[in-house]
Amino acid sequence: MSSKVAIVVLNYKGLKDTLECIESLQEQTYTDFHMVVVENGSLDKSAKKLQTLESDQLTIMVNDKNLGFAGGVNTGIEWALSNNYNYIALFNNDATADRDWLRNLISSARKHKSGITTGLLLNNSGEKIDSTGEQYSIWGLAFPRSRGNNKEEAPDGGFVFGATGGSSLYSVKMLREIGLFDEVFFAYYEDVDVSFRAQLAGWKVVYTPDAIAYHKQGATTNRIPGLAIVNTFKNLPLLFKKNVPLGLLLPIGIRFVFAYLMMLANAIKRGQGKYALKGWMLSIFYTPRAIWLRYGIQRSRKVSNEYLKSILWDDLPPDQTGLRNLRRFFTKK
Repeated sequence: MSSKVAIVVLNYKGLKDTLECIESLQEQTYTDFHMVVVENGSLDKSAKKLQTLESDQLTIMVNDKNLGFAGGVNTGIEWALSNNYNYIALFNNDATADRDWLRNLISSARKHKSGITTGLLLNNSGEKIDSTGEQYSIWGLAFPRSRGNNKEEAPDGGFVFGATGGSSLYSVKMLREIGLFDEVFFAYYEDVDVSFRAQLAGWKVVYTPDAIAYHKQGATTNRIPGLAIVNTFKNLPLLFKKNVPLGLLLPIGIRFVFAYLMMLANAIKRGQGKYALKGWMLSIFYTPRAIWLRYGIQRSRKVSNEYLKSILWDDLPPDQTGLRNLRRFFTKK
């Protein structure tokens, strides 16, 4: 029995990339899908050009303003939820897909009955890994799994903590249960937030190396100065406050506060303090909302602290060399 899939692609001032993305998706060997391209407030000629492409296989939706990744994909997800699809795939507009990308995601999702299924996301040249899923560490920091490793080092398939929003498949049943992407996140870590909520609700996230896609890293982010820094410092505390269960708040929280303050100091040292401090202030502003959402998330939790500890990264993220060196100085290890 075939499963209907809606593939949601978000465009923001990246029309050339989006057209290449659409072309690659049209070549998929799994054919029971419909593309939903969301024009996310580019305020240029993108909407007019994209609307000429509408067909039985492609729907164009237009947002009047940039709602960020979270709000933008929610536009497409809500369309899919109202049109009786079984799965929703999210795909970055600055990425292209291997012809069997969707077929292999569907096959893995069926096999493992997963809530979220993610694949092997490579850089544009196909030589290095962008992501094999997302990790959340005992330091309260999230990061892309396997980023920067050679393609040949891609891990075998299996269960992981989280999935990248740039190339993953989401069960509609799961989304109806846990909710959509948190639009306050705007961009960055919104996919980790969904994965965390899915794990807490008892859903599994699985990675398959057979679902391959290629990503132009930073193609969208670089169009908005300070976007990554503001949202990193805003979203990491919100991610922690919403999702980390009571029994893990103290051990993760102590490490997180230390790591966050060191990251903030480093951002100020690099001349990026205005963006980092803005993100920090926004995180404080949204804390009451995060605490209110936390109540519902934790009340419906179906997994134990022991299970969560078993899927967390038991160290600093690999790219946190500064923190690692500082820890080594104090511990003499």
